[in-house]
Amino acid sequence: MKPTTRQNLLIALTYSATLIGGMFLGYKFLKDQGFTFQRNVQYADNNAEKVDQIINLINRNYVDEIDADTLSHTEIDSLLHQLDPHSVYLPPAKASEQTEVLEGSFDGIGIEYYILKDTLLVVNVIKDGPAANAGLKLGDKILKIDSVFVSGKKLPREKMIGKIKGRSGTPVQLLIVRAGNNHPSLLTVKRGRVNVSSIDAAYMISNEAGYIRISEFGANTDKDFVESVRTLKTKGMKKLILDLRDNGGGYLTAATGLANQILPENKLIVYTQGKHEPRTDYIATGGGEFEDGKLAVLINENSASASEILAGAVQDLDRGIIIGRRSFGKGLVQEQFPFGDGSALNLTIARYYTPLGRSIQKSYKKGYTAYQNEIDDRFNDGELTEKVLSSKDSLKKNAAFITGSGKKVFAGGGIQPDIYVKMDTTGMNKFYGALLTKKVLVDYVFDVLANRYTADYLEQNLSSFTISDTDYKDFVKFVQGRNIQVDNKQLVAAKPVIYNDLKALLYKYHLGDAGYYKALNLNDSMVKQALSSLQ
Repeated sequence: MKPTTRQNLLIALTYSATLIGGMFLGYKFLKDQGFTFQRNVQYADNNAEKVDQIINLINRNYVDEIDADTLSHTEIDSLLHQLDPHSVYLPPAKASEQTEVLEGSFDGIGIEYYILKDTLLVVNVIKDGPAANAGLKLGDKILKIDSVFVSGKKLPREKMIGKIKGRSGTPVQLLIVRAGNNHPSLLTVKRGRVNVSSIDAAYMISNEAGYIRISEFGANTDKDFVESVRTLKTKGMKKLILDLRDNGGGYLTAATGLANQILPENKLIVYTQGKHEPRTDYIATGGGEFEDGKLAVLINENSASASEILAGAVQDLDRGIIIGRRSFGKGLVQEQFPFGDGSALNLTIARYYTPLGRSIQKSYKKGYTAYQNEIDDRFNDGELTEKVLSSKDSLKKNAAFITGSGKKVFAGGGIQPDIYVKMDTTGMNKFYGALLTKKVLVDYVFDVLANRYTADYLEQNLSSFTISDTDYKDFVKFVQGRNIQVDNKQLVAAKPVIYNDLKALLYKYHLGDAGYYKALNLNDSMVKQALSSLQ
C-alpha cells in the first residue's frame, strides 16, 4: 500500500468524498506558508504577457541567483519546475479555492455531503450556518437543487459544487427527503458567509492533558487555538498534546501567532531571508495562553511548512517534546502575485530558518518528480516503518545544532522528532486497500451502520464501544454485494483495522471531526507515546 498512516488513509478517503456545501475544499498540500496577497496590484491577463511578467517577477524577487534569460521561452509550469517545487501557477478556480481555505470562510450554505448511491447525503451541518438556520439536518438527502435533479444523475462533483455554491445573500432551493417522511419537502436556504475553524478537535484526553488537532494554519487559527486552550483550562488542562500530523501548512503569521501562545517572551520563533528579502525576525511577545505547562507536538511525513516552523521553534527552544516521524521538509516562503484573470503565481521569495538557524528544506536537486516521490522513497527505504531509525539517516550527516539543554538537532530534510514512532501497517494489505479505494467502509457506515446507533449512545460509550458481530457479518455481506472478491486470509488479518475504521467513521458521522479523533486516538500509537512522555 502507499506510504501513509492508517489515519491519513481514512482522512484522505473521507474528505476526498466529502464536500462542504458551499464549499470547503481541502487543498492541504498546495497551501504554502508565508503568503502575502497584493490585492491592489494586478498583472497580466493573458498567457503571452504572463510569461514575460513571471520572468520579471523571478528576476526581482526569487530567493536565489537565477539566469532568468534562459527561462524566457519555457511554458509556465515547466518554467516554475526549474526553480523549485513550491513556486506554482494557480488557475483562477484553484487560486480562489486556496484563498477561501486559508481565510477560513466561504460563501455557501454550510454543509458537508457525501455522494451515496448517486444521492447527496448530508453528513454534517455547520453550526449557526445558513443550512442549520434553515432547518437542514444530518441524514437529509438532497434530490434537487433549484430546478436541477442531482440525485441519481451521476453528475460530476464539480457540477454539484456549482449548483450549491453561490454569492452571499442569494437563495437556493433544495428538495430533500428526510428519514421517516414519505414525501419530499422543499427547503429554501439563503447563502451566506460560513466560518470554518481549522481546529479539527479540542478535548480533554486525560484528567490533566488536553488534545488539540490543527488541520491547517489559516487566518483565524491562532484565535481558534486561544479559545480552545481557554476552554480546556476550565476543564483542568495542565498538559497539551498538539497534533500537527498531515498539516500541510498555511499562513506564516498564523504559525507565529500560535507560537506566541506557547513560547516565552522575547524568544525568536523563526526568521526569513532571501536574495531580495532582507532578514525578518519573528519574536514571541509573551503572555500566551499556554506559555507554561508540558507540551508534546505530534508530526509526521505530511507535516509541512508552517507546521515545521512551529515544531522547529518548540524543539530549538526546548519548549516541548516532538513525537512522530520526520516532517516533510518544506522551508521555502511563497508570495502570491495575482493576474487579471483571477489566476495567480505563488513564487518562492525567501527561506525560513528555525531559532538556531536551521533551514529544514529538503533537497530538490534531482528534479520535480523525484521531489514529489520522496515520501514514497522513505517508505520503500524503511524509514517510516522501522522500529528504530537506522544510522543511515541522511540528516545526521549534516553538522549538528545544539539546543540550550545540549540536545543535537539537524538542518535539511525536515524536523527530526525527539521520539520516533513508526508507522503501523498491521492489516494494511491489498484487500484492505481495495476497501478504501472503492469507498466500501464509508458507504457501509453511512448507508447501514449509522442507522443502528444514536449520537447519545456513541458519546456515552466511547471507550467501550465496538462493532458487534452482527455489524461485522453484515459488513462482509455488504462487501460481497459490491462484487469484491473476499480473500479470507487477508480479511482476518485486516479485521482489527476494519473494526477501528468503522468505529471512527461512525463517530465522525454522528459526532463530527471531534468524535472521529476521539475514537481514532484511543488506539493511536503516537498519542499513547505523548501521554506517556507527558507524565
